[in-house]
Amino acid sequence: MSAAQRDPLRAVFARHLPRLLLTVLLLWTTMLAGTALLGLSGGFLTAAALAGAAGLGSGFNFFSPSAGIRGLTMARIVSRYFEKLVGHDVTLRIARDARVWFFRRALPLAPARLGSTRTGELLARLLGDIAEVDGLFVRALGPLCALAALSLVAIGSAWLILPQAAALLAAMAVLVGVGVPWLGVRGRAGEERDRAAHRTQLRNLSFEGIEGAADLAALDALDHWQGRVEVAARQLRARDRRRRWRLLAGTTLHGVVTGGGLLGMLALALSSHEQGRVDAPMAAGLVFLTVAMIELWAGLGLAWQALQSGQVSVSRLQAIVDQPPMVSEAASPQPLPTAAEAVCWEGVSFAWKDGGRSVLDGVDLLLQPGRRIAIRGDSGSGKTTLSSLLLRLHDPTSGRVTHGGTDICHYAQDDWHRQLAWLPQHAPVFAGSVSDNLRLGDPHASDARLWAVLERVRLGDWARAVGGLQGWVGENGATLSAGQARRLALARALLREAPILILDEPTEGLDVDAAHALLADLSALLDGRSLLVITHDPLPAGVVDQVYRLQGGRLHAVEPG
Repeated sequence: MSAAQRDPLRAVFARHLPRLLLTVLLLWTTMLAGTALLGLSGGFLTAAALAGAAGLGSGFNFFSPSAGIRGLTMARIVSRYFEKLVGHDVTLRIARDARVWFFRRALPLAPARLGSTRTGELLARLLGDIAEVDGLFVRALGPLCALAALSLVAIGSAWLILPQAAALLAAMAVLVGVGVPWLGVRGRAGEERDRAAHRTQLRNLSFEGIEGAADLAALDALDHWQGRVEVAARQLRARDRRRRWRLLAGTTLHGVVTGGGLLGMLALALSSHEQGRVDAPMAAGLVFLTVAMIELWAGLGLAWQALQSGQVSVSRLQAIVDQPPMVSEAASPQPLPTAAEAVCWEGVSFAWKDGGRSVLDGVDLLLQPGRRIAIRGDSGSGKTTLSSLLLRLHDPTSGRVTHGGTDICHYAQDDWHRQLAWLPQHAPVFAGSVSDNLRLGDPHASDARLWAVLERVRLGDWARAVGGLQGWVGENGATLSAGQARRLALARALLREAPILILDEPTEGLDVDAAHALLADLSALLDGRSLLVITHDPLPAGVVDQVYRLQGGRLHAVEPG
């Protein structure tokens, strides 16, 4: 059984099944109390009106029905309160766990699989679709189950009074509970998917417009982008309007059916009373029971629509997380060597598509323990691909990457990743404190160790100036210079104390002085680690032991510098 099969979305709901069942029970109790209250009140008022003033003093049972009315009123209030309390609690719990589930399933797909999905699209799945899913039980399945159970109770109660009334109530339940909603949602799954796609498109445009606002302003393209957002908003609004009209049509049809059914029940109750088959209070109770059920059935359209929207959202979430990972976990992982070992690319070739152009073509490379190697080349030459194979974000099309003679695909991925410290080209700096950013490298690092690594990357004075380890760092390093941001990310990588350090374009975006100052410090920071530098810029002398140029998918040794 695969990991995906062991971790389905329904397991999130199963984890909260007791609370979900309690919510349905409380909802059913609230509906039952309200229905019984209306039926009892109608019968009681009818009996009181027929009894008159004389009847109230001679044999008319006033106290039992009134006590029942008060009891049902209190029961309805209490069950309604706890139904809302438990329902909102379980919805929030499911929302939390559904997001954790989505992250747990999606993160192993990053960056290889998720790299082809727009950030706005992922946000739409994370926010919009999970918002539809987390209330799926409480807004759709719960009310539908409670109404179905209550309808059976109402039909059974009507049968005890008048079988013909029970038959009419059953016919109404089938028409209103199944027929009308079925007409409303029949063939509408495609429209719901289209609406979800347009909602995602609007989120994409809004998010990307905010992220790229500075570039859009510089290019004088803000008006054009806002026009695209407005078009997307109008398209979504049109689909929302169509959805509301569909709901309105269903509500109208619901009103016609329930109105006809109520008239039929009134006529049946009157004729049965005239024929002596049922007394007046019971006849009135049947009519008021029908009114109560009609009021409850009014929410069926929304419940069915919520069910359909939730199903579409579930399929959209599954479409993301059910993608197969680019690399698979070893069935029987081998233990890693305890001593530092050489990493070797042996005849490695790689193509992004089967039969496509090879980015790497028979690459052979040896990275000995403590050795420092740089890979240079033009943009798109495959430098980052070479490092991604070491990170095991992908597996070679042919050839292999070994560590101590063992193919790294035979190691558990978590074990192998602990051997690597990676400074990516666009290393993120997160909104939070200095220590929050650093402890991503080692969550258990002491404050003394954090200060030591800050001093080593020449950020000690800066950290003290911003308030120490609790000093605030803006999102994407907004409060740092480019050089400070790269040094902070480097400090985070160094905290891992992994034997192999990978730097992907470490001087990207830095001026020449900042770049050379950062590179000049590298040799003193490595502490005997192996170093693989991916860069398109020349390196100062002494930074690395060997430089290779990647061209045409092959490596060519060049002089350092």
